[in-house]
Amino acid sequence: MANELAELVIAGTNSATASNYSLYEKDDLIPYVGLYNIVLDGDGRAAAIVETTSVEVVPFDEVTEEHAYLEGEGDRTLRYWREAPEDFFKKGFKEVHQAFNNKVPVLCEKFKVLYF
Repeated sequence: MANELAELVIAGTNSATASNYSLYEKDDLIPYVGLYNIVLDGDGRAAAIVETTSVEVVPFDEVTEEHAYLEGEGDRTLRYWREAPEDFFKKGFKEVHQAFNNKVPVLCEKFKVLYF
């Protein structure tokens, strides 16, 4: 999956990501505008360098159609985004013995590719 995501980033199809904000630990670095990240492929090699351009935390059920499209996965619709990540979020919550609901906070991050 890492190879596929790296290819989507390099192609410009994927320019956003979402993560479960509730599972960030106090020591975790929460993304911020201007942050640089290295996108790795499936073998752990650098595939691209990206810069965070936007960060916001919204409830799961308020993630926008635009954000779903920018993530670039599946058919790029909000319906697809809500079905696939819901399974991902539910699994993450189960691992820490918490329940998923549509109001869990989602960290929505947008980025631009600087180098590949």
